[in-house]
Amino acid sequence: MFLKEQLMKMLEEREDEMIEIRRHLHENPELSFEEDKTAEYIAEFYKDKDVEVETEVGNGHGIVVTIKGAKQGKTLALRADFDALPITEEADVPFKSKNEGVMHACGHDAHTAYLMVLADCLAELKNDMQGTVKIIHQHAEEVPPGGAKSIVEAGALDDVDAIFGIHVLPMGPAGTVGYHSGYSFNGRAYFKLKIQASGGHGSSPHKANDAIVAGSYFVTAVQSIVSRRVNPLNAGVVTVGSFDGKGTFNVIKDSIELEGDIRFSNDETKEVIDKEFHRVVRGVEELFGVTCELTYEHDYPPLYNDPELTTFVADTLKEVEDEDIKEVKEFPKMAPSDDFAYFLEKVPGSYFYIACTPKGMEEPYFNHHPKFDIDEDAILVAAKSVGHVACSYLAMDK
Repeated sequence: MFLKEQLMKMLEEREDEMIEIRRHLHENPELSFEEDKTAEYIAEFYKDKDVEVETEVGNGHGIVVTIKGAKQGKTLALRADFDALPITEEADVPFKSKNEGVMHACGHDAHTAYLMVLADCLAELKNDMQGTVKIIHQHAEEVPPGGAKSIVEAGALDDVDAIFGIHVLPMGPAGTVGYHSGYSFNGRAYFKLKIQASGGHGSSPHKANDAIVAGSYFVTAVQSIVSRRVNPLNAGVVTVGSFDGKGTFNVIKDSIELEGDIRFSNDETKEVIDKEFHRVVRGVEELFGVTCELTYEHDYPPLYNDPELTTFVADTLKEVEDEDIKEVKEFPKMAPSDDFAYFLEKVPGSYFYIACTPKGMEEPYFNHHPKFDIDEDAILVAAKSVGHVACSYLAMDK
C-alpha cells in the first residue's frame, strides 16, 4: 500500500523530531485544566498547515484537528492526552521538569509527541488518503470530570466511525505492542461521607453518640461489599483513604468525615457496589442513630475495547513486516482508569498499549512514580503502530 509505505518512511525520518517534542513537553509540564502553554504549543504546530483546527473544545484546552483525504471514506479519530501530574520529578534525565511539583509521570508527553508528527505526515499525504482523520489532543485526563466526556458532548465524535488510542506502559521492551479485548480498564467513583452524631464527655458515653464508633463500623462494613456481594470473577475495590476524626482524647466526637475511592471492572460490578454502598450508609444511620451526608460521584466508566476492532488492531500489527514492531501480544486487564472510556461509549474503538521499559532496567518504575521514564524508541513504535492501524482501517470498505 503506497500510503502506508510513504507514511512509515516519513515517520522514521522524523523520529528525532518526535523525541525533541516529547522532551520539550516533559520540561514544561502543566496540570489538568491548566495546560495553557501546552495547548498553545500544540495549536502553533498546526498553524499554516492544510488542516482544520478547533481549539478550546470541551471544558478546557481540547484541540481537534481534522484531516480530510482526497477520497471519500470512513471518519477515524485518534486521541492523545497532554496533561501532567502534581508530582515532583526524581528521574535523572537532562530534560527534567522545570515546573516544581509538576511532572509528566504518565507518558502523556510521549503520546502527544507521536500524534503531532503522525498527524502532520497524514496531512502531507492526504491527497492519497481515503476518508477523514480527526486528531484529538485531549486535556485533563488525570482529574475528574476529565476532558474526554466534554469533548464527546461538544459533538467532536458525532461523525466518527471508530476511534483508536494508545498508552505507554513499562511492561516490556520498546517494540512490544499490547492489546486487550472487552473490559480493559476499571471504572472509578469517589465518595465523601460526613457522619453527624452528638458529642459529649469521654466519661459519659451514654449521654453522647460517638461518630468515631459509627465511622469505624462503616469502614469495616463497606469491605464486605467486595467480599460478599461482588461476583468473585469480577474486580471491585472500596478504599477509605481518609478518616478525619481527630479531636481531644477525652471528648466524644460529634462528627467525622471520610473520603475514598471505588473501582469496578465492569458495569455489573459498578451497579452492585453503588447499591450496596448506599445500603450500608442507610444501615449506619439506623444502627447508630446518626445522620449521614453522602457525596457519591462516578468519575470514569469502565473502559471497553470493541472486540472486533481490537482483533483488527492485533491482526494488523501482527501481519506487518516492520523491524520496529517486534512483538504483538495480549496484555492483562488493567486496574487503573482512563477517560478514553467516554470516547468508547460513544463510538467503537480500541485502546492499546506501547511497551516502554527503559533499556537495562529490570524493574522499571510504573506510571505515576516520580522516577518514571520511558525508552524513547517507544515513541516511533507508537507512531508506526497507530499509523499502520489507521491506514488499514481507512482502506477497508465502508
